[in-house]
Amino acid sequence: MPPLSSSPRSGHLTRLAVTPEHWLESARQVPSPNHNARPEGEVSALVLHSISLPPGRFGGPAIEQLFTNQLDPGAHPYFADIHQLRVSAHVLIQRDGRLVQFVPFDRRAWHAGRSRWHDGQRERVELNDFTIGIELEGDEVHPYRDVQYRTLARTVAGLMASYPALTRERITSHARIAPLRKTDPGPAFDWAYFDRLLDDIQD
Repeated sequence: MPPLSSSPRSGHLTRLAVTPEHWLESARQVPSPNHNARPEGEVSALVLHSISLPPGRFGGPAIEQLFTNQLDPGAHPYFADIHQLRVSAHVLIQRDGRLVQFVPFDRRAWHAGRSRWHDGQRERVELNDFTIGIELEGDEVHPYRDVQYRTLARTVAGLMASYPALTRERITSHARIAPLRKTDPGPAFDWAYFDRLLDDIQD
């Protein structure tokens, strides 16, 4: 499914800068309490997720409230089952392409859950230890917006420049690391278009 308003070329996209404190310069900071130290300080892979709260509804404060432990269980029936979760991602890319960062990249956000990663000759199960988690505001039905793809490509390019162990081959999805539990970002995500945008990034 193609992205909304997609074009064959990105046109002078540049990577986003990461500060020495491990925050994106262009992101709005909403610090989450849901993080801890990376055991080995490793940042070497990236997991793409999608989220909408309530499911299928975009906009509003619920995602930020979930990641900061402030979700009101009475605001929607769906929230009654999830408001006690203690989860986070490093970054959220909203439908309009704006960035919100909850956890600095050198810290361990709580996004992957029960997952497995075949990393060379070893199987790893504590993926939060070494991955960055990026949430796209969306679901598996509605196309992601072109501006989200562009922001994602610029973000990923900046992260690869800042963390050399993170390469394109080490970008994966929640569905791939937890196939029995998760399906996001789902068939609505256009991996080929995202790859083309990464190809077009200019320093």
